[in-house]
Amino acid sequence: MSDITHEPAKNGELLFPQVLRDEAVARLYELGRVSDVEDYLERTFLSPASIRAGKLIRRWMDEAGMRTWVDFMGNIHGRVDGMNPSAEALLIGSHLDTVIDAGIFDGALGIITALSAIKALHLNGTLRQLCRPVEVIAFSDEEGVRFQSTFLGSAAMAGILPVSALKISDKSGITVQDALRMSSTETTEEDFLQLKYAPESVWAYVEIHIEQGPVLELTGVPLGVVKGIAGQTRLKVTVRGSQGHAGTVPMSMRQDPMAAAAELILMLESLCKKPQDFLSFDWQSDMESFGSSLVCTVGEISTWPSASNVIPGQVTFTIDLRAMDDRGREAVLYELSNQMYKICDRRSVACSMDRKHDANAVSCDKGLSMQLKSAAEKALKKMTGGESEGGVPVLMSGAGHDAMAMSHLTKVGMLFVRCRGGISHSPAEHVLDDDVWVAGLALLSFLEGHIQ
Repeated sequence: MSDITHEPAKNGELLFPQVLRDEAVARLYELGRVSDVEDYLERTFLSPASIRAGKLIRRWMDEAGMRTWVDFMGNIHGRVDGMNPSAEALLIGSHLDTVIDAGIFDGALGIITALSAIKALHLNGTLRQLCRPVEVIAFSDEEGVRFQSTFLGSAAMAGILPVSALKISDKSGITVQDALRMSSTETTEEDFLQLKYAPESVWAYVEIHIEQGPVLELTGVPLGVVKGIAGQTRLKVTVRGSQGHAGTVPMSMRQDPMAAAAELILMLESLCKKPQDFLSFDWQSDMESFGSSLVCTVGEISTWPSASNVIPGQVTFTIDLRAMDDRGREAVLYELSNQMYKICDRRSVACSMDRKHDANAVSCDKGLSMQLKSAAEKALKKMTGGESEGGVPVLMSGAGHDAMAMSHLTKVGMLFVRCRGGISHSPAEHVLDDDVWVAGLALLSFLEGHIQ
């Protein structure tokens, strides 16, 4: 470590470019190569690649001077006790898992940025002077790709994941408990209950994450403070009809679940584009602001038996529905159910709608957000040598984050980092090296506020 030099800002403060930029970016790309498939990035809950990535993260935690362990849900922890080990801890984290054909920054940026900031404190000899314990957590599952249940890692720590989650199966019939056992973690129901952190032991949770939207790029500012996170619901819709021969059943006699599903999806699009045309009048007062935040997506559809010459017997599809207002989201779900059963009755098919995931909208703590905003402004000032134009914007998040689950445990705060084109969940996802740097500087500045 003695060969590392640090670039001073114009006011003499250290900017740590080798740790907060060069090393951090290199680690992001190294982690991005840890995948379960060769041609693209895929790293799901406790997959072989996830296990390898966890070992890499633990090594980097060790290098930053942290004590490390893996908990009973596969979350990776690194902790430094500071001057008062019994004080309420500051938790910093994000997720280690990815979607299929993912970018390298979603989730990983928050983990690597936190480790870089901790390492900078370690290098300048102030890490042990922290007034409270600081714990960095790489959550094992946020995306919910493998088990179709999001926030497995953070929800377990927050105490909101039911023990029955251990019995959830993936498409191969492997349960969460099986996956833990296969990764050498024998998790009993008693172990599971011990995952929950005591609220009185935690001071706050902070997360750094790419914006996954275009606002910061449009404003020309690399960092933004998150005001809140949209509530979300995930649904699985099943449409059952009459399976038959594609050439012998007249069109007028068909009970075709594919045609019904197509109509349902178009109805959903209309409902979410113009909710004011569907929802009752007593909700009109907030309709304009609500409508601008409402988004609905059908991301997966499957048929049975899925043959070109067979009228399907069953069609299933998923719905992801998000909105900033929980009351409005529930109103849309109620109307969606009404419209769905009308369409299905008219088409003589059977429909069911199962709620797979619900998360209420979350407001970030105002005091914590002010501290993060101040830290971001200080970091930008260090980088530019003066005041940043327009300051640090305040944003809402349409995407879900581990902070949603952690809000059930403690107050939360988030910083967004600019990403090119607002693109995420894609190999085209990209963050500038200097934006990784300034994010690390902002978190370092925030942590320096907790040094005695």
